[in-house]
Amino acid sequence: MTLSVLVPSSLTREAEDKREATRKLGYVARAAVVFRADRLVVFPDRGSEGRFGDGFVGTVLEYAATPPYLRKEAWGRRDELEYAGVLPPLHVASQTGSGSDGSGSLRQGIVTEVGPDGRVRVNCGLQHPISLPSDGEYAEGERVTIRVSSRRPVRAKIVDEPPPGFAVERATITEALTRADAGVRIAASRHGEALSVDRLGPLTERRAEQGMTVVFGAPERGLPEILDCQPGEETPNDDEPPARFDLWLNTVPNQGSEVVRTEEAMFATLAPLTLE
Repeated sequence: MTLSVLVPSSLTREAEDKREATRKLGYVARAAVVFRADRLVVFPDRGSEGRFGDGFVGTVLEYAATPPYLRKEAWGRRDELEYAGVLPPLHVASQTGSGSDGSGSLRQGIVTEVGPDGRVRVNCGLQHPISLPSDGEYAEGERVTIRVSSRRPVRAKIVDEPPPGFAVERATITEALTRADAGVRIAASRHGEALSVDRLGPLTERRAEQGMTVVFGAPERGLPEILDCQPGEETPNDDEPPARFDLWLNTVPNQGSEVVRTEEAMFATLAPLTLE
């Protein structure tokens, strides 16, 4: 089942500089990959992003989700990525059929050339770009998923499967909550109901059956402030129909610090909710 995690575009609003903001987003990306999130969605919190602009959070997270062997070709130089070197490595676990990274492994690739003979050249982090037959239409620069069944000699094919790791998307909270695969819709907030052992069992069962969408707020600006509503109310929006969470949940009910940072809340929340 699908696990979607939502964070606001104002996530780095309190960071003192771009380096600190980038490092913070690295921890967010780590939480997403550690707990096998399928989607990390950045929702707009317009006017509250701070000094880095409304595209900063999404760009850095997309870069973090890009395999290291594709980053130079996919991104080049961007102002938002000035301190990308401080991002921690994600070490995404390979999805393989045999347990070997070189046999049956899924890799992300970039189409570098489209030929007239129905073949495309793809950079997927092997020693050289590889030429593959294509059963669809592709464009230069397009991201694709490659299944590599052998490296010597190279045997690979383009497959219609998500690559290892998580996808970064941009969407409103309403759009995310009304997706067909949204599953159990949870607002993570200190104003929510306290997570307990008794409550956890039914929640993890529902997640296993339906999937889950978990939404987090920003520093000094939690979900009630962002949505201008109280826990349990419908989320107001002038342009879209309202969406409702299934549960407002406090996953750190006895916090010892006055402030739990968003990246800390992600680890505290996703760890119990992804238990089998």
